[in-house]
Amino acid sequence: MVPGEENQLVPKEDVFWRCRQNIFDEMKKKFLQIENAAEEPRVLCIIQDTTNSKTVNERITLNLPASTPLRKLFEDVANKVGYINGTFDLVWGNGINTADMAPLDHTSDKSLLDANFEPGKKNFLHLTDKDGEQPQILLEDSSAGDDSVHDRFIGPLPREGSVGSTSDYVSQNYSYSSILNKSETGYVGLVNQAMTCYLNSLLQTLFMTPEFRNALYKWEFEESEEDPVTSIPYQLQRLFVLLQTSKKRAIETTDVTRSFGWDSSEAWQQHDVQELCRVMFDALEQKWKQTEQADLINELYQGKLKDYVRCLECGYEGWRIDTYLDIPLVIRPYGSSQAFASVEEALHAFIQPEILDGPNQYFCERCKKKCDARKGLRFLHFPYLLTLQLKRFDFDYTTMHRIKLNDRMTFPEELDMSTFIDVEDEKSPQTESCTDSGAENEGSCHSDQMSNDFSNDDGVDEGICLESNSGTEKISKPGLEKNSLIYELFSVMVHSGSAAGGHYYACIKSFSDEQWYSFNDQHVSRITQEDIKKTHGGSSGSRGYYSSAFASSTNAYMLIYRLKDPARNAKFLEVDEYPEHIKNLVQRERELEEQEKRQREIERNTCKIKLFCLHPVKQVMMENKLEVHKDKTLKEAVEMAYKMMDLEEVIPMDCCRLVKYDEFHDYLERSYEGEEDTPMGLLLGGVKSTYMFDLLLETRKPDQVFQSYKPGEVMVKVHVVDLKAESVAAPVTVRAYLNQTVTEFKQLISKAIHLPAETMRIVLERCYNDLRLLTVPSKTLKAEGFFRSNKVFVESSETLDYQMAFTDSHLWKLLDRHANTIRLFVLLPEQSPGSYSKRTAGQKAGGDSGNVDDDCERVKGPVGSLKSVEAILEESTEKLKSLSLQQQQDGDNGDSSKSTETSDFENIESPLNERDSSASVDNRELEQHIQTSDPENFQSEERSDSDVNNDRSTSSVDSDILSSSHSSDTLCNADNAQIPLANGLDSHSITSSRRTKANEGKKETWDTAEEDSGTDSEYDESGKSRGEIQYMYFKAEPYAADEGSGEGHKWLMVHVDKRITLAAFKQHLEPFVGVLSSHFKVFRVYASNQEFESVRLNETLSSFSDDNKITIRLGRALKKGEYRVKVYQLLVNEQEPCKFLLDAVFAKGMTVRQSKEELIPQLREQCGLELSIDRFRLRKKTWKNPGTVFLDYHIYEEDINISSNWEVFLEVLDGVEKMKSMSQLAVLSRRWRPSEMKLDLFQEVVLESSSVDELREKLSEISGIPLEDIEFAKGRGTFPCDISVLDIHQDLDWNPKVSTLNVWPLYICDDGAVIFYRDKTEELMELTDEQRNELMKKESSRLQKTGHRVTYSPRKEKALKIYLDGAPNKDLTQD
Repeated sequence: MVPGEENQLVPKEDVFWRCRQNIFDEMKKKFLQIENAAEEPRVLCIIQDTTNSKTVNERITLNLPASTPLRKLFEDVANKVGYINGTFDLVWGNGINTADMAPLDHTSDKSLLDANFEPGKKNFLHLTDKDGEQPQILLEDSSAGDDSVHDRFIGPLPREGSVGSTSDYVSQNYSYSSILNKSETGYVGLVNQAMTCYLNSLLQTLFMTPEFRNALYKWEFEESEEDPVTSIPYQLQRLFVLLQTSKKRAIETTDVTRSFGWDSSEAWQQHDVQELCRVMFDALEQKWKQTEQADLINELYQGKLKDYVRCLECGYEGWRIDTYLDIPLVIRPYGSSQAFASVEEALHAFIQPEILDGPNQYFCERCKKKCDARKGLRFLHFPYLLTLQLKRFDFDYTTMHRIKLNDRMTFPEELDMSTFIDVEDEKSPQTESCTDSGAENEGSCHSDQMSNDFSNDDGVDEGICLESNSGTEKISKPGLEKNSLIYELFSVMVHSGSAAGGHYYACIKSFSDEQWYSFNDQHVSRITQEDIKKTHGGSSGSRGYYSSAFASSTNAYMLIYRLKDPARNAKFLEVDEYPEHIKNLVQRERELEEQEKRQREIERNTCKIKLFCLHPVKQVMMENKLEVHKDKTLKEAVEMAYKMMDLEEVIPMDCCRLVKYDEFHDYLERSYEGEEDTPMGLLLGGVKSTYMFDLLLETRKPDQVFQSYKPGEVMVKVHVVDLKAESVAAPVTVRAYLNQTVTEFKQLISKAIHLPAETMRIVLERCYNDLRLLTVPSKTLKAEGFFRSNKVFVESSETLDYQMAFTDSHLWKLLDRHANTIRLFVLLPEQSPGSYSKRTAGQKAGGDSGNVDDDCERVKGPVGSLKSVEAILEESTEKLKSLSLQQQQDGDNGDSSKSTETSDFENIESPLNERDSSASVDNRELEQHIQTSDPENFQSEERSDSDVNNDRSTSSVDSDILSSSHSSDTLCNADNAQIPLANGLDSHSITSSRRTKANEGKKETWDTAEEDSGTDSEYDESGKSRGEIQYMYFKAEPYAADEGSGEGHKWLMVHVDKRITLAAFKQHLEPFVGVLSSHFKVFRVYASNQEFESVRLNETLSSFSDDNKITIRLGRALKKGEYRVKVYQLLVNEQEPCKFLLDAVFAKGMTVRQSKEELIPQLREQCGLELSIDRFRLRKKTWKNPGTVFLDYHIYEEDINISSNWEVFLEVLDGVEKMKSMSQLAVLSRRWRPSEMKLDLFQEVVLESSSVDELREKLSEISGIPLEDIEFAKGRGTFPCDISVLDIHQDLDWNPKVSTLNVWPLYICDDGAVIFYRDKTEELMELTDEQRNELMKKESSRLQKTGHRVTYSPRKEKALKIYLDGAPNKDLTQD
């Protein structure tokens, strides 16, 4: 080494240390920067994109150092949301009106700290349009070599909004340009209508086939001969032209499917792509008859094969020639667990002959006897376009379910078919052999290996609806020479999913550039040969049901090869080579696309906003949608709104203007003075799909002037209160500022309503029932809680009321009443003739025969002239209360066990015929006030309750105990009644604790009598009426109902405080009904005239609202401790096991036997059931399931929890009751007879314990099956646990390995469980296919009638059909 060179290579010692020191300095500097950055405060920015309704709820979060410049903030936001920087604005959003804020400067170098961002706090920003224009989307990099994940995708794409979608901010449905711009590949995708991915895959494959596309273009459509809408070739032509020339990313296929005769429902049916290929080719052949393309499908896709049988003794061979359009290749041979490794191996297996020997011997025509023979297939001719179907869908006979085989099967890019053809067998003539196959077999393979294909042979030719099928096909020319059968792969149709469903897409090689592309619906992307290999599939494991039938995988399903023949291989037609009719079609489609583009541009620049207008004459708020171009001025928009609201004949246009309006708060935000020439795009803040505000077309009278509304103002509705008249006036609207003081606000109101400000009291209603007196003069309105729209009450009288505490003042009581008073319409009951005659007789005896009309006038008259309704009410309530107390005393001294069969008429009229004449006279006097103005209307005809409420009542007056005005048609009680739960979680029974707490002394109950509905007393423990405890406002007056409400009915319009209890409300109604509140019931009327009884006496009317309707019905209301119960009959062996009988009343403390005694006469009279007390039982009902058997000595509310609208089963016994103790268990058993394929009737088995051995013994005893051969299983679902006889033998969990019934998997802890049992030695009946199908139809019909579905049913798929005339209804009978 030269010394000089050595000096250059080895640095000197000081140079070495200098370099080392520099490295340390740089590292120290970096560490300091990191340390400083860690210590530097950070700013949390939360940005909301308000430019699009789909992103308005999304938030972008950035956590930046406080020293970050503003321009860097804009760059980060632009990268995050996918917008071009500089095409959007950022404005503050911390509760500030963004319309009045200047946007941040996107070019500024000012730091976030200097720009008033607060470190350590949330800084809210709004991303808005810039100068009224929406932000520009940042387009993806369109370089040719882009292999990004977004563009390059193999497999099904996630649906928009799905869980598996990308987490990027810019979603597929967010980018406007992504829908319109063509893919960078130059190819156009197809929109998936719903489940038409199979169609899209096939259409793209045909489009990418030069020979098919060119031939389709050469066909010319004659509009005079056919409707273009129903012409399949013409619609395919249009589609291919659009795929070739459109600038869109994806186009629709609806015109093509419409030509198939499909409606929108077909888009939701997924079909097999191979089946579609067959059906579409057949349809095209029918359409192309008598044209140049008549034989196109056969020339391109049809091959020939020989189906032969050769005798192994004499060598005689019988054969026939068949044609095919595709070759189905078995993935896994029948009965084998090993799949074929490659397509070549499957093809060899396809032509592998089988030996017919033994019982399968062939009858030889030459030998005249049965001989061993060889049967097989030989290919005679391969088509130009070879289609291979990989039969991945199979049927697993062990599980009786369809499965998908996901096994790996490789396929080459070039396939040599010369090894599979048999040239020496091409004999002549062939016409006789070919016709042997028959016309029905043409176009399909007929080997034994193909007989397993899932095709329908029901006489319908591949789903084509034809009146007649044509004759045989022409015979193709002999195949090519053996050494020229090299095929190249150009299309792989891939299925991703399982046999239950999935997704199709196509991988296609372009013959123009030899590049592979993925056509996945609307997404087209480049792929590589490695991506094709991924579609070979993989091992699916065992053939079990769960591992195979529902295993989702992605693999090739259909392969299309093209013969490599330079003489025949065509190229796509260039534009200048198009036939003239195609050039015209291209021109028309371009014009249509340009027109659509212009229309989209107009739509994109159109502001669509809600428009309201208060009609100046009708005073009704009208609503519409204003669609105005962003460049239209405000003046032009007013003219459009004026015409839209039809105000031309009502008011001049110069008396109208548009103002910014908030419908939700009923708030006028601002007016637009001096901006008549401003474009609407600027006024509205750009074009948006939804706006945070609305527009109001405000009107004025010609002599009025419009008021100016400024953005900072708030709207206040002022109600003037008159304490003397106890009235609240309609509102007057004023506008104020939040920074105004209360004193300034009083001055403002004083000018508006002309009341003195010195004595003015202002009450703000911030929310419902929240009244606040404004007492601090210097306090601002904002501090008092004012918002956009406010409601205040103003009183300015000079009474001493203002000196009282606000909550004790007359003003507060009046406002409180005003806020809580609702208006109800009450329908009074019809009076029966008997009731009317008794009352009129009583009136004559009392000597008071005043005019009824006069009495009504007294009710309607003004206050002070005669007795008002309130005065009558006050007097009558006292009288009826004393009368009620007297009646209770008489009842206590009399026979307390009076029969409950006494009618309501006797109970109602008895107070009017009391020996106490004073009470009688007073009551008669009261009655005079409640008579109708027309006495003849009283004698209206009697009608049943079912005329009003579709129930099972038979009279307008219900029976004393049975209140059946609300029976089986009632689903639930409207007043918070519990709904019975199907799984028995309602707790109103002794079931949950009957086995574990049978011997406990005190039972814990969830619902006490006072808490439960219908059990509240109308009087408290001291005997004082609950209505008297607190005064509540009540005012009633007669009301003339609208026509159609029923003639002869009396209506009341009642203004009542909704905090009143139902008990007090009923007492107030007593004078108008004419009976005590305990003798009528209140029904709330809902939509569709449904009525539900309100029975919770201690609950208020808070759930009612203005103008609700109430119906009053005569009949005894529930007393304290009573419950209304619905009784159903349990019929275990009937098709409908649950039948409603009647409504009954059970009382707390009553035993089950006592309730049965009361039910007997009701069952006899209403249901025609003649029962003795020991021949029926009551048991718990949970939904439709029978539960705990109630023993006679059980006591309601002690042993049995009970609630309102409780439901109970009544079961008629065949013999003596076997259930005597709580420790017993009653189950329902049903024998299954597999040899007969039928189920016996139910039989009840009563067990002394929960032992499985005892159950087996009982089942053996009733059936005669030996104990060791008994097998049992628990039924599933709702009683009667119906199951198909085709499923029961294998679907139930037979013979569980348990010793007791109350453990998993049985969990039988209560009465009513269903047990199926069988004899294990009994063999299952062998069924033929016909027997199985017939039995399946019968079972399906039976289970559908009982509301149960058939669990055994092969997946029923709708047949794929293409209707040549575009009308499917002519073939409906074949479906």
